[in-house]
Amino acid sequence: MFRALAIALILSPLPAIGQTVPAPAPAAPVVASEPLKARLAELTVLFQGKGDYEAYFAPPFRAQVTKAQIDQLIARLGGSLGPVTGVESVTLLSPWAADFVLGFRDGTATGRIAVDPNPPHQVQGLRLTGVTARAATIDAVRSELRALPGATGFTLARLGDGAPQLVSADNADRPFAIGSGFKLVILAELIRATNAGERKWDDMVTLDGSPLPGGVYTQQPAGTQVSLRELASKMISISDNSATDILLRHLGRARVEAMVRVTGIADPKGMTPFPSTLEIFKLKGIPGLAERWLARDANGRRLMLDGEIAAAPIAAISTTLFQSGKPLMIDRLEWFATPADMVRLMDWIRRNSASGAGAEARAILGINPGLVAPIAARWKSVGYKGGSEPGVIHMTLLLEGKDGSWWVLTGSWNNPAAAVDDARFAGLMSKAAELAAP
Repeated sequence: MFRALAIALILSPLPAIGQTVPAPAPAAPVVASEPLKARLAELTVLFQGKGDYEAYFAPPFRAQVTKAQIDQLIARLGGSLGPVTGVESVTLLSPWAADFVLGFRDGTATGRIAVDPNPPHQVQGLRLTGVTARAATIDAVRSELRALPGATGFTLARLGDGAPQLVSADNADRPFAIGSGFKLVILAELIRATNAGERKWDDMVTLDGSPLPGGVYTQQPAGTQVSLRELASKMISISDNSATDILLRHLGRARVEAMVRVTGIADPKGMTPFPSTLEIFKLKGIPGLAERWLARDANGRRLMLDGEIAAAPIAAISTTLFQSGKPLMIDRLEWFATPADMVRLMDWIRRNSASGAGAEARAILGINPGLVAPIAARWKSVGYKGGSEPGVIHMTLLLEGKDGSWWVLTGSWNNPAAAVDDARFAGLMSKAAELAAP
C-alpha cells in the first residue's frame, strides 16, 4: 500500500497474514490427519469472530500475528464479502497442511493452513492468498463495480494485430489515479532500450547513496551493484519503491516521459512531468509543496523537481503520512491514466516483448500474477501490475488464453472522500478474470 516510506506501493489479491506455509509434493496419496480436519472445521468459527485465538494458533504464530490483526482481517473480509458460510473445498498438501476455499455470502477467500504435528496440534501457519466475488457474468461484475462509492472504471479488451477491441467497458476514457500502475511506463522504457541494444538486462547499476523511498535498496550502501533485471523484477513483482526510483533515475526522466505518449496514453498531462515515488511522498508529506506544485504549469513543476523538491530532506516528510487511511489529494496529485490508456500501454508491452531482448519483461510481469492459482490456471500466462493508496486501487492484467488469444483486463476505483475496500475490488476483478477466460 502507498502508506509510508517503508512500505512499497504493492497490491496483492489480499495481503497475506501469518507465517509462510510450505507446499510439499508427496509421492503417495495424502490422507488428512484428524487434527488438520478439526482445525479446518474450526476455520468457520474463527472467521465468525468466535474462535479462541490462544487455543487455535501456536505460540510462534502468535508472536508474529496479534489477535488484533486477526480481528481486523476477519472484520475486513466480513465487510467485503458478507457473513462466512463455511469451508467449500480442501486440497491436501500433506497430512498436516492444505489449501482451502472459505465461502462467504458474496464471495470466497482462498488460503493455506498448516497444523503442528505435535500436541496440542495448533495452527502454525495461516495465509490468505486471495478473494473472489460470486458475480456470475462480466456484466454483473461491472454492475457491482458501478455501485461502489466514488468512481470506478473497467475495461476488458481483446488484443490482436490492430487496435485493441473493447469487449466490455465502463468509463474507459475517464482518467483515474492508478497508484503503482505508473511503473509499467518505466518497464516500457526498459523494454524499448533493451530491444534497441542501448541496454542489457544484465547491465549493473551502482548505487550512489542518493536518498530513496522505502524498499529493498533503501539501506544498501553506496557502491552496491544491482542489475537492471533485478531492479525491474522488484519494481513489478513486489512494487518496490526504491527499485522504481533507481530505475527512473538511471533510465532518465525524459526518456520515460517520452514513453508515456509512445505507449498510447492519450493525455500525457496526467503523467507529465513524471514524478518518482519519493517526489510524490515529498509533495504529499511536506507542508506547502503540493499547493505550489498544483499552481504551476509543467515547466514550473520541472523547476520544482530539480530545485526545492530535490533539496527537501526525507526527514521533512510527515512521519504520519498515509497512516490515517484518509485519501490525500488523489484527484489532483497522483499518476493518472484512463482504463483505455492502460489497455494500450499493456498492448504496447505485449507487442514489444514478443521476441528479442524485450521478451524478458514477460517473465517479470508473470512473477506475481495478481490472481489466485485456480483462476490464473485458466490462462496460459498472466502478467500483472497493480497499485493502491488510501482512496485508490488499480489492477491491470495481461492475459494469454489457452487458445492463443490475448486480452487486457484493467480497472480502477477512486474515492477522494474515503478509503476504498481493496478486498472487494480485487475480488470483483479476479472474478472478471475467471469469467473472461476463453
